[in-house]
Amino acid sequence: MNMAMQMMEMHAAEMPATGMDMAMMQECIEACAACEQACTMCASSLMGDEMMKCRSMCMNSADMANMMMRMMMRPAGMHAPSMMTALQATMSMSNACADECMMHAETSDDAKMCADVNRELAACCQKMMDAMGMMPTS
Repeated sequence: MNMAMQMMEMHAAEMPATGMDMAMMQECIEACAACEQACTMCASSLMGDEMMKCRSMCMNSADMANMMMRMMMRPAGMHAPSMMTALQATMSMSNACADECMMHAETSDDAKMCADVNRELAACCQKMMDAMGMMPTS
């Protein structure tokens, strides 16, 4: 178990969203970190004016992944409606970035990897949203 998960479990009782699947949250945190890293590296590897949109989308996706990760690492301040909105926005940006990177995947291994990682993050966000939708409200 990693440090972040240990700390989150120590404070699970303080979470306003009771019943949260901490392993799923950890999986999503890890997907956010991987996406942020892949997008940052992809953006720095793309050269030329024709890649401007892809670079910009990668950096936006990296920023969204970082924001989402940080929100999940503050479980005591979790506000379920805001979390659902952030998950949806992250999922939307990740899918858009993946679509853009796939247009360059034949000529850039970085873009292909970035697209794959963005799709993984979008899937994790969807799983979190589905789980949160089934959580008891109190």
